Amino acid sequence: MPVLIPSPTQIEAAGNKPKLIREFIGRVNTQESHISIAHMQSPGGWVEPGQTPEFDEYTLVLKGSLQVESNDGTLFVAAGQAVLARKGEWVRYSTPEESGAEYIAICLPAFSMETVHRD
Repeated sequence: MPVLIPSPTQIEAAGNKPKLIREFIGRVNTQESHISIAHMQSPGGWVEPGQTPEFDEYTLVLKGSLQVESNDGTLFVAAGQAVLARKGEWVRYSTPEESGAEYIAICLPAFSMETVHRD
């Protein structure tokens, strides 16, 4: 029988401004360790610390745009586009545009504070 996930759990976010994270699937809301799926809303001007995670992160931008910095350069990911940051790669996410961004983040294995390795 499929399992209904009736609501997400709101999780505190890192960064210079408040960002809304609603985890639907993951270590907090469903005690899943192999995947996490979260709905994110970040305001314009938001920047989080860089990180070198032990998980792959797939990000699908729904509204606005997301800036993704790496050691190889900077990507601007617009609504309707996605980006994959591979585990072990340094990245920093931000939303420099005034409108901010709304996006879905999927981490394999699931996001955890122990494996994100923030700067």
